[in-house]
Amino acid sequence: MAELWWIYSKPVPADGRELWTLFLQCSCITVVIGGLFYNWMFASLEYSWHLSVAMAISFSPLLLLTLFLVHPARCVFSMIMPTLGTKQGRKLLFSTCIMIAVVNITPNIISNIKTMLQVIKCICKNSSDSLLNSTALLETVSWEFGDAIQETIHSIYKPMNGHFRFSLLQNSSLIYQKMHLAGEKISREFLSVEVLVKDSVRVANRLAAGFFMLYLCFESTWYLKNYLTNLRFDNFYITKKLERLAADRGAAHLLVGSSKKLMRPRGLKLSWEEVVLCLVQAMVVTVALMLMLVVVAMDHFAFSVADTAVTKAAQFSAVPVTLNIKYKVEIGITPFLFKVFGRRSEELLLGDFNKTYHHYLVFNSASCRISPPTPPNPSVLLVVGLLFCILYSTVFLETYARRLCRDIAASFFPSCEDKRVLHLYRKLARRHRK
Repeated sequence: MAELWWIYSKPVPADGRELWTLFLQCSCITVVIGGLFYNWMFASLEYSWHLSVAMAISFSPLLLLTLFLVHPARCVFSMIMPTLGTKQGRKLLFSTCIMIAVVNITPNIISNIKTMLQVIKCICKNSSDSLLNSTALLETVSWEFGDAIQETIHSIYKPMNGHFRFSLLQNSSLIYQKMHLAGEKISREFLSVEVLVKDSVRVANRLAAGFFMLYLCFESTWYLKNYLTNLRFDNFYITKKLERLAADRGAAHLLVGSSKKLMRPRGLKLSWEEVVLCLVQAMVVTVALMLMLVVVAMDHFAFSVADTAVTKAAQFSAVPVTLNIKYKVEIGITPFLFKVFGRRSEELLLGDFNKTYHHYLVFNSASCRISPPTPPNPSVLLVVGLLFCILYSTVFLETYARRLCRDIAASFFPSCEDKRVLHLYRKLARRHRK
């Protein structure tokens, strides 16, 4: 592995064997990165597979030529990997989490809201049907009651017409049509909102992911540029070259006296500034986690409400309605004469009507088409949880990722590393003399 890395980091291969080894290394890297690039575009950014394949095929040969022919490009590309463990890599992971939430969690919330609206629509339709059927009952009652009035014994007391007409039944189709149109309008509005939200977030996520990826390359290039041009940049590590230089010049005590200000690149110790930076970044990740938990809680709440609405709607019982009509017509026979003789007045019964009618108001029906509520997808929650675990790990590994970037740059440009070590040694010597 050390020999392969030495061939990979050399500016120019020494012979044909190293040349072919370098070409095979670049080819393997290109195949892996091309596959990851296709998966990133197709699965994460949701481009079509035709475009993803075309971009991956176009990107891979360009990457192969760049890595094989340009030595600084190999260094920048190698530093991109540990840079993924810094804040730029976290931005890409944040973008992935947002895309997962938009593609999987948000449609689930909207689907459960649609289920609740379907329940409300079903209850409204069945209750209106029951009310309209009650008007048919009233019409039947009115005609029977009218017939009873017409059947009085004495035609002199017979009314001209005892029937009633209900015109509400004639508008039942209009009511159904208006309810159907209202439901269709609500469905279209929800669909348009869902499509608008998904498209907007998809475009924003694509732009953000592209920007973060370009900035990731820019940050690696910026680090290499500062490493090559500024001897003081990120130069406070006790490396093996510095230890050998101090030992050769008999100044090993310089490193012992400055151990509090210098760090070992492969040590686990963190400076106070690095600890504070980790805590700040952890707070940022925690805020993002809280926002994601709010979205997940909304998903569970929408499912719970939709499931309760469907269950309770299925348990609605019919409400019995009883209509009782009592009708009696009597006429008194010469009441004045009976009062004179002190006898009780007698009445003649002309008509008697006493009937009870039953009706039921129904709020639910088996004919209603209600889509079952969609439970939250546990695999989505697992993926989001895993991504946030990676985010928290990158917070504390960011310092070591930057140290690894320095080791990579030092292995690609050993002459520049010698100058940086000599500069740090002279700085420590001047400080010791003062």
